[in-house]
Amino acid sequence: MSRLISGLGENTSVATERASAAIVAALLGFFILYGVGFAQMSHETAHDTRHATGFPCH
Repeated sequence: MSRLISGLGENTSVATERASAAIVAALLGFFILYGVGFAQMSHETAHDTRHATGFPCH
């Protein structure tokens, strides 16, 4: 009986670790995509500012 309970505990632990890893991966992916989008926005802002002040940028 105790072996059965310990076996269930191991499966629960593995499932918890996998769920935690999936959540961390999803959050990391979200932040990477957000960061790339924000970088593009800041690039466009800097580009427009250079044009507005008369500096050539390309």
